[in-house]
Amino acid sequence: MKSFTAETEQGGTGRRESDRGTRHPRVRRLVRAGSRPEPWRRGPVLATLALLLGLLMLLHAKIPNRTGNLGSLVECVLPWFGVFIPVLLAGALWRRSPSAVAALLLPVVVWLNLFGGLLSDKSHPGGDLTVVSHNVGAENPDPAGTARDLAASGADVLALEEITPQAKALYEKGLAKTYPHHTVLGTVGLWSKLPLSDIRPVDIETDYGPLADTKPIAVRMADARALRATVAMDRGPLAVYVAHLGSVRVNPRAGFWTDSRDRNARALGKALAAERNQRVVLLGDLNGTTDDRAFDDLTSQLRSVQEAAGDGFGFSWPATFPVARIDQILVHGVRPESSWLLPATGSDHLPVAAGISW
Repeated sequence: MKSFTAETEQGGTGRRESDRGTRHPRVRRLVRAGSRPEPWRRGPVLATLALLLGLLMLLHAKIPNRTGNLGSLVECVLPWFGVFIPVLLAGALWRRSPSAVAALLLPVVVWLNLFGGLLSDKSHPGGDLTVVSHNVGAENPDPAGTARDLAASGADVLALEEITPQAKALYEKGLAKTYPHHTVLGTVGLWSKLPLSDIRPVDIETDYGPLADTKPIAVRMADARALRATVAMDRGPLAVYVAHLGSVRVNPRAGFWTDSRDRNARALGKALAAERNQRVVLLGDLNGTTDDRAFDDLTSQLRSVQEAAGDGFGFSWPATFPVARIDQILVHGVRPESSWLLPATGSDHLPVAAGISW
């Protein structure tokens, strides 16, 4: 009996040792594979691309503008560089490359640091004033319908850009019942439920060069692209700027051409720096995103309502498939409560809206 028991125990011990040797073979294989140098040598191109992507986003402000405004071009589409992260991750997993997966940590951290805050809804209900800005589009086939849509938006203050002489009367007629106060200077206009005062054009150097001052005032006013007005409120006056900065172009010879826009942005920045009112709202089509260094003179004085109180990126252009937020609402001295997009109209831009409080 003693011999049988000993043999049984010996057999049981042998089985337990055998079990320990075969229980986690996959784990041991993975450990052995990870400890070998071969897997870490896989996918060197993917690992290099991941590191370059992270450095590009991290150091975007250092990319020079001397050649084709490359830095500004990168900054205008900066959020979209995040699309390359899952592409590189798929390649790293397909190649079974630990080095490529590890290298992807850099672009992931950088992208989240730059844009992670936009992924959450930061809006709050309420607000003392609702403002809307819309580039109505010179080629808009239905200005009257656009006016009806905007009148129903609930905006207290409404700014329009790219108003043509042919469509001006249609916008004025369509918005007159909802907005008793309005002004149109050149191609920009402001409609308000509250009284307007101190209305004047803002010189953003649209006419530039030695012959600019020789143009008659009527001609210069017809081409005006920026205005300033004071909105009277119970809690005090609000300075409202409406602006449509110069267009940008991408072509093989000049690269990212932004000369007129950048000049307009600098001139608008000077006008805002001279503003005495402590509460300011800028509404308009800036033809660029706030990541673009060209707007440093503006973003150093004002903050974006979308970044402060929006939900997502708030891309506004083109309306059919928005890829960038070039229509902006920037504020100073007031509190952004919410920011959102309105439904598409006949324009190639989406209207942008915001609720602000004192």
